[in-house]
Amino acid sequence: MRVLVTYASKHGSTQGIAEAIGTRFRERGLETEVRPIGKVDGLDGYDALVIGSAVYLGSWMKEAVRFLDRHEEALHRVPVWIFSSGPTGTDADNAGPIDSVDTEKFSFLAKQRQRLDALGARDHRVFRGALDPKELNFLERSAIKAAKSELGDFRDWDAVARWADDIADAAIAGPA
Repeated sequence: MRVLVTYASKHGSTQGIAEAIGTRFRERGLETEVRPIGKVDGLDGYDALVIGSAVYLGSWMKEAVRFLDRHEEALHRVPVWIFSSGPTGTDADNAGPIDSVDTEKFSFLAKQRQRLDALGARDHRVFRGALDPKELNFLERSAIKAAKSELGDFRDWDAVARWADDIADAAIAGPA
């Protein structure tokens, strides 16, 4: 089984999640490539896909949305799992399966959910992200301050590993 884990990341937090998923897949015996969305030319030859994007100002990164547009037909031919990375802090309602996340609080999920559901994604997981003020420009720092977002690394590596294991189990088991 050949799996592509692809991601759109601005400051590296989402990339780190994608790499952790890829590492876990390899440990489980899956042939896995982890690549930035901008470096993916086509989807031929992959048996499953994991697609992730950082969320900024309530939306997936533009390059991730363009990827979905460009490859929409191909995304219906293989199992697809989706993840979003971006909310920070430790609130229980800002991470996990999309059905358990407060979509009123995180409106980007409500907007994006319909589109991702149309792709037939098997799951959409929301992971907390990381914000390092040294990596942010003035406008980003201003937006973070206005949104009262917490700074720091809030990624839950155990949750990432559990999700990767669930995907590996499904991929190894084959079509449902």
